[in-house]
Amino acid sequence: MSSQAPALEFRNVTHHFPAQGRSERLTVVRNVSLVIPDNEVVSLIGPSGCGKSTLLNMGAGLFRPSEGEVLFQKQPVRKPHPQIAFMLQKDLLMPWRTIVGNAEYGLELRGVPAAERRKQALDVLRRCHLAGFENHYPHQLSGGMRQRAALARTLAVSPKVLLLDEPFSAVDAQTKMRLQQDLAEMLVDEQKTALFITHDLTEAVILTDRILVMSDRPGTILEEIVVDLPFRNNPLKRRQLDAVNPYVRRLMNLLQIAN
Repeated sequence: MSSQAPALEFRNVTHHFPAQGRSERLTVVRNVSLVIPDNEVVSLIGPSGCGKSTLLNMGAGLFRPSEGEVLFQKQPVRKPHPQIAFMLQKDLLMPWRTIVGNAEYGLELRGVPAAERRKQALDVLRRCHLAGFENHYPHQLSGGMRQRAALARTLAVSPKVLLLDEPFSAVDAQTKMRLQQDLAEMLVDEQKTALFITHDLTEAVILTDRILVMSDRPGTILEEIVVDLPFRNNPLKRRQLDAVNPYVRRLMNLLQIAN
């Protein structure tokens, strides 16, 4: 692991939502602490409603913890940070913009000159296997290609940390495997740090360095599992290892799926 400051850190984080018709406030996550070093990919799994997405929202600076703090390279995250990018389950592409226009959007918001942002957007679209589709509109692309475009938009701003909330759950199995491969290769090639939410236990094993298993709400970290397997940059190859299955069985037991 890197000797530098952690890329992302959650320190004793708790988050409450106001009562709003309930008798008392709703505590979604409680006393969560985790450290993600540079270039590490960590997955979060747990029951629906346990606060996984809440943690990502706090990591992205979209809202603050009720207690505790989130830090990027030891500096508090109190609003959206230019080095932290968030990719959601839905692609949320703007239908009136071309694919290259969508990829440019974050750079445009940052005031990058038109020629430079076009150059960067075209480069990231090429790396996401969308060369030749730059001038298409979202409705002209398949679901998998739209997710590639969403990933390109996320990577175009050159973030250090990626927060990924089930980015492949809406595509078919074959497309998911291709997207997993693309993502894994880019995370390694571009030395990105990532926190990844998934409900797919095999996906958690083949894509990440560590798996954090969360409890029912209010979510806490039940267990940390280090994935001691090769080929994190090649999930298609890692998927074929016999050693993947014991990890999946362990996760099933922790989540009480096998009971």
